Amino acid sequence: MSPFPTKHLTVGGDDPFLPSLLDAINHATEISITTAFIRMTGVRLIQEALVDAVNRKAHVRILTGDYLGITDPNALRYFMLLQEQGAEVRVFESQGRTSFHMKAYLFTRSHDGVVEEGCAFVGSSNISQAALIDGLEWNLRVDRDEDEQRFQAILAEYEAVYTDDRCKPLTHQWIDGYLKRLPPPNIISATEPGQEEVEPPPTPSPIQKEALAALSHTRENGYRRGLVVMATGLGKTWLAAFDSQEMNAKRVLFVAHREEILNQAEETFLRIRSDVKVGRYNGKARDLNVDMLFASVQTLGRTRHLQTFGRDHFDYVVVDEFHHASARTYQQLLAHFTPRFLLGLTATPERTDQSDILGLCDDNLVFNRDLFDGIEAKLLCPFSYQGIADIVDYEEIAWRNGRFDPNQLTNQLATHARAMHNLRHWQEHHQKRTLAFCISQKHADFMAEYFDRHGVKAVSVHSESKVLRNEALAQLRSGELDVIFSVDLFNEGVDLPSIDTVLMLRPTESKIIFLQQLGRGLRNSENKERLVVLDFIGNHISFFRKPEALFKLGMTNKARKDFIENAKDENLPLPPGCFANYDLQSIDFMEKLIETKIGQQEEIYRTLYESYGRRPVLAEFYTAGGGVDAIRREHGQWLAFVESECNGEEQSDLTSPEQSCFAEYADFFRELETTKLAKSFKLVLIEALVELEGFANPPNTVDLAVKSFEVLQRRRALLDDLPKKYIKHAELPAKDQKAWHKYWLDKPINAWVGGNKSGGTAFFAVNDDRFEFSDTVADERYDTFSLLVQELVNYRFLQYEARLISKGVTQLPTAHNEDLQQVPYFTDLKLACGYFRTSPHDSANIEYQTLPKNYGDIDPAKHFIARAAGDSMNGGSSPIKNGDYLLLELLTAGANAAIGQPPAEYAGDTNYSVVAIEQKAVTGGDQYVLRTLAKQGDGQYQLTAKNPEYPPMAATDEMNVFARLKKIIDVNDILLHREFYKHEIADLFGMAYQEGVWRMHGHVCPKESDDQFLFVNLNKQGAVANQKFHDYFVDQSHFHWQSQNRTTPDNEKGLGIIEANERPGSVYLFVRKFSKIRGKGAPFVFCGRLKYLEHTGSAPVDVDFELESPLSEGLYDFFSN
Repeated sequence: MSPFPTKHLTVGGDDPFLPSLLDAINHATEISITTAFIRMTGVRLIQEALVDAVNRKAHVRILTGDYLGITDPNALRYFMLLQEQGAEVRVFESQGRTSFHMKAYLFTRSHDGVVEEGCAFVGSSNISQAALIDGLEWNLRVDRDEDEQRFQAILAEYEAVYTDDRCKPLTHQWIDGYLKRLPPPNIISATEPGQEEVEPPPTPSPIQKEALAALSHTRENGYRRGLVVMATGLGKTWLAAFDSQEMNAKRVLFVAHREEILNQAEETFLRIRSDVKVGRYNGKARDLNVDMLFASVQTLGRTRHLQTFGRDHFDYVVVDEFHHASARTYQQLLAHFTPRFLLGLTATPERTDQSDILGLCDDNLVFNRDLFDGIEAKLLCPFSYQGIADIVDYEEIAWRNGRFDPNQLTNQLATHARAMHNLRHWQEHHQKRTLAFCISQKHADFMAEYFDRHGVKAVSVHSESKVLRNEALAQLRSGELDVIFSVDLFNEGVDLPSIDTVLMLRPTESKIIFLQQLGRGLRNSENKERLVVLDFIGNHISFFRKPEALFKLGMTNKARKDFIENAKDENLPLPPGCFANYDLQSIDFMEKLIETKIGQQEEIYRTLYESYGRRPVLAEFYTAGGGVDAIRREHGQWLAFVESECNGEEQSDLTSPEQSCFAEYADFFRELETTKLAKSFKLVLIEALVELEGFANPPNTVDLAVKSFEVLQRRRALLDDLPKKYIKHAELPAKDQKAWHKYWLDKPINAWVGGNKSGGTAFFAVNDDRFEFSDTVADERYDTFSLLVQELVNYRFLQYEARLISKGVTQLPTAHNEDLQQVPYFTDLKLACGYFRTSPHDSANIEYQTLPKNYGDIDPAKHFIARAAGDSMNGGSSPIKNGDYLLLELLTAGANAAIGQPPAEYAGDTNYSVVAIEQKAVTGGDQYVLRTLAKQGDGQYQLTAKNPEYPPMAATDEMNVFARLKKIIDVNDILLHREFYKHEIADLFGMAYQEGVWRMHGHVCPKESDDQFLFVNLNKQGAVANQKFHDYFVDQSHFHWQSQNRTTPDNEKGLGIIEANERPGSVYLFVRKFSKIRGKGAPFVFCGRLKYLEHTGSAPVDVDFELESPLSEGLYDFFSN
């Protein structure tokens, strides 16, 4: 029986032509259409069917005409998009003389080039809503099997017209000419039904209006790049189109990494800006003479393609799914173009997935709305989520490189027992129209067959299914179907507002995909109160991705434990009208999952890898909640585990040099990772050895002991390990060096040479008073070896410090703050703000500081902190003062970035940017300077200063650009809640320590600075009881301070405090609980910048301040109790 429609005649009204037309399109392999005119309202009715036809490689031809100027130019622009995907479109030019009034639709179905079936419709329907649905239109079907001669005659006549010289291929140029020829609308008489149909112009939603206002504001503030984060369903692409229109952008570039995104974006932009030419730039097409170009990053991101376009060719660039932007191809593209504005779009559900993308948008997060915001704004419908325990044992399925083995997974999911489990819960909770997501075509086919066999009207839809996507959706909307089982055809790009139940039958490797699948059902629709979500939870750590995405959980065990407790108590944070329930067995699964198991550790590792775009180091894995003991039980040691992990190219996550080092020194690496620690000294010694480059050049034990003391001072949490006689010293006194040397020989040196154990391997020996590694590290391996050693040492320090905190050894409480991120600080690198200055910089001399998220996402491999030295940059709107902390971004070309040839990713920014430059000194060593790099008219570069007292310097080939200034760091951000002795504080703020100024005073006002410093002892030992509380924290955000007795509101010190908010400079607070610890002076805790609120009294003056950065609860309790 023919799959084509069997009705011989449709007459319109209650018998519209559209169903027969859609059935014919859906089953044909060759489609030929000709109508007198086409309106966009009619195109919308057959759009999905035509797209499906093109995607399945059907031969689609469309012929329309310009007769009387009725054909809609917007429809022609849309057909340009369809042509990009493989259709053919021509237009008959009537030239005002020849009537073109044909309406015919021809369909054939072929196999191996042989036509097997066919039908044609000849009648009165043009492509408009009135003709296809509403009006009285007759269309007669001619079936090939019933009258082949007549059918062949119709085909022949179509071919004759289609190949007529008056039929022109549809191009943008043709449409432009047609628009010029069109008579004014009031002159065209309405002779055809539907000829005046016009789609109402799209308008932005309330959230999109907010985002548009934010984008306009950010451009007014001078930003040329910005990131917008919007959940699936809130219309990121629509927003970009609206914004490009508001900017009146003449040339637009839209970049994505998947063709389906580009297809959807093209149509969206065309809906809003129907008067522009659109084109594609990918592996098949190279459209250049267009207004809006939609490009595949895989093609355009290559250097030879980028060079096709000038840097300012586009005035508006959109990069969709911007969480991929840290990839090299994206970065090349971002570095090449300098548009008036670049917009990054992402629906990434969590901060860590954004890698360094905010930095690529100039640290400018313009707008952020998640899925819950959309529901609260009533742009998305509420949901009722049911977390149901699965019956599949996922621990029995192979897990490789962050995903389950697909074949094993399909075999486990496509079983009668599991399908029965799914069906039972669906029958309990479902509404009218269900979309189910499966893992494979086999799984989808199995589920559809099982549900159908049990009386549920269901089909599977995928690239090889008999039922087409648009066909299945129409049947679901009409009630002919209850469930569609799909693999990935419905993840995105399809509007499914009528879906009211989503059935999640598969694990999801990506949080983005999970939210996209959820978003398929969150569109509002008439008579739809909420979306029901049935999600099957398995016994594998990957299932935590879903609640992590939905509820924005962190990856730590603590975050997961808190989530489980909230789920038990039905106390999950949800928008109004939403509900979430996890059954008891699914909660039991999750509780067991957060126990330390190797599968969980692999999942944490892969998630970190995806977030960072590189393998995580051991300290990052440990901090994220990874179980290192579980790794060792399975693999023996950390580096063996990393070597076993592979990226998508089946290459080990250890680089070739790392693999070579690991093979050679595996025993030592394992010892370093597992050596028992009574104190921290063995680690301190190894870090000191690395800093002295002692694995290559063995140091004498005296130098090693002195360097170790310096390491201990830097790692202040470890000071309690020292004997009391050494704790008081910030530097090792000369008189104590001999005793300290002996102490160090007896402790960690003795331990590393094997003195504390009998048998086993000693990895070091002392020969001629030099501490020597028992193996040889070749020069070509040394850098890699040192980095691996430091990686293990950093982890052991974190582990050890965590042990101290758990035992209550450390006095000052620290609170984990997810908004802080680590960045290396080169303590000995001074960037001269004057002229080149030699600095004894050693890349091993690093401390790690923390910065809040307002500095953008920090990549420790790319960003670092150094200090300014001098005043040449102290000028302009953003002065850099002596002693300022600077956040810099290392350029990938490093020291090879000669000024005349800056690195590729920096080439667009060289002019008038502040950069760090190095050169070799005549006497040896490296010299550094910080200057503004300005390109002159002759193409040469000049180093200019912000301070006019410093003349410019000519750039030479010996000077190399190695970093650029990202931001000047607010001292409040880098030093907050850390401990410092008074003699250290002056240097922290770029001043010399003068004992007479700093040591004896609680209110310090240095002459060389506008800043004021308050030093407070909360427990005033020796004072009477009623004086002990004159300085105290009122709460976590407020501090009460009492001046010295000689201060009044009228004298200079009193006025300095009272007028502090209006004067230049800041008031900084340093507090310690006790003035002495173990009989020695205690350090102060830096509590940040203060804002004056009010004062009372005189001599002394009582002042109330507000802390710019509130204390953590633990720190407040520490100071208050």
